[in-house]
Amino acid sequence: MTHRQRIEALIGLMMGMFVALLSSTIVSNALPTIITDLHGTQDQYTWVVTATLLASTATTPIWGKFADLVSKKMLVQLSLLVFTLGSVLSGLATSVPMLIGFRAVQGLGLGGLQALVMIVIAAMFSPRERGRYQGPLAAVMSLATVAGPLIGGVIVDTSWLGWRWTFYVGVPLAIVALVVIQRTLNLPVVKRDVKVDYLGATLIAGGVSVLLIWVTLAGKNFDWASGMSFGLVALGAVLLALAIFTETKASDPVVPLRLFRDRTMTLATLASIAVGVAMFGGAVFLGQYFQIARGYSPTAAGLLTLPMVFGSMLSSTVSGQLITKYGKWKRFLLIGATAMAAGFLLLATTDHTTDMALIGVYLFVLGAGMGMAMQNLVLPVQNNAAPSDLGAATATITFFRSLGGAAGVSVLGAVLSSHVATLTTQGLVGAGIDPGPSAGSGAGLSNLKELPAAVGDIVRAAYGDATARVFLVSGVLALLGLVAIAFMKEVALKTTTGLEQLDQERAANVAKADGQTTDGQAVDAALVAEIDEVEPALAGGTDGAGRGRPAAHA
Repeated sequence: MTHRQRIEALIGLMMGMFVALLSSTIVSNALPTIITDLHGTQDQYTWVVTATLLASTATTPIWGKFADLVSKKMLVQLSLLVFTLGSVLSGLATSVPMLIGFRAVQGLGLGGLQALVMIVIAAMFSPRERGRYQGPLAAVMSLATVAGPLIGGVIVDTSWLGWRWTFYVGVPLAIVALVVIQRTLNLPVVKRDVKVDYLGATLIAGGVSVLLIWVTLAGKNFDWASGMSFGLVALGAVLLALAIFTETKASDPVVPLRLFRDRTMTLATLASIAVGVAMFGGAVFLGQYFQIARGYSPTAAGLLTLPMVFGSMLSSTVSGQLITKYGKWKRFLLIGATAMAAGFLLLATTDHTTDMALIGVYLFVLGAGMGMAMQNLVLPVQNNAAPSDLGAATATITFFRSLGGAAGVSVLGAVLSSHVATLTTQGLVGAGIDPGPSAGSGAGLSNLKELPAAVGDIVRAAYGDATARVFLVSGVLALLGLVAIAFMKEVALKTTTGLEQLDQERAANVAKADGQTTDGQAVDAALVAEIDEVEPALAGGTDGAGRGRPAAHA
């Protein structure tokens, strides 16, 4: 592909990613309305988000493996179609459990887009160039992040549309993205003998799901120290242990454990988990804070996230250009992780009365950190990975980031739900209201509109104060990610694309098999000596020194 063709293909890929992220974020400001309308609970609110993240987490490595078997172009289009189908079905849901199931279908497509877009970009651009183009990609992601909530807020606030159209509105954009990708993306189909480890993927997804269910339900549906609690923990641990055993025996594992021999890969994985927990877990509750705790409309809630989005767009674009210019990445990851941790810790000081201008400043700091750390974290991994492991390494980092996001939403949702219940009970007691089932523990999102005004105000204040604890946990995890990044060793970024590196690797393997280096010089001294001994009989004669003439070998 020429440079112009690669840029055109990149535009098509960014459109596909924009549609997927738009459809994911458009629901964020609509969720409080959706859950209230369908009479859902805080735990179900969490699982509407977790279902998508968990499905994408489980399937991301599988999509990465398929990229080594069939056309990457076809897989990008297929994942986009699956995501769009899940969006349409979600719009038809009549209950929260049904919505959660269809959101999982969305996650199947999202898992493909997350892995495949990064794999295709790595194939087309060198690590040194990639910083320049991942900046615009991160900017597009940030644009989708702000456009989604804004469009979702407008749709929810428009009486003749309703929240279901938050799922339908992305379909025309998806069709346009499919056409652009069809016309522009023309990568060669590089096939390898790869076996997809379905058992490993199933065990990993099963083990993680069981543990997330335990975290979500423990303390509410059953006690933390109960038979059900111990049983779920044991089942999750057994499934994950079997997954690790399976990965060590599989010929082509979902998560190749050999990749973790590289220190950069191991530390980047830890940082990705921390970033995923902080990014998804912290940001997903912002819309709920603005609407439930502060009483803003869905549209206004979308506008209030603009500082975070602007910070992300600015930092991702600038850092990407600087990484391409200097070929250095670690300083930008350190600055980004520091800013992200600082943003979360600043937000942890807020409550339901904090000045909105101050919250806007905190969100800008948080967004600047996310934009600098989120996309650039995959660069050192792709730079260190062998060309034949590029897809697996990229998918593995994306897998653990999504895993961190799924765990973060579930764990932080459980923290929020528990703390809201405690604060609500305390508020009711302080107001002289009996905190019984009808007024206290039964008060929440599912019946917020039906609550008496006094009780409703207490519940809203509880949500505003409890969200600070979510940000505190996210800040601590972001600090752990910063520590992991600090111990990473910086290696200058390569200047060859993934496909060029693969060609060089194959040429080196062929040359090694022939006993030569890629520049044609003999490297096997034993083989040269053997030829010298045998050739006199074959060529008939010797040179002036009595050695066999190497004409036959030449």
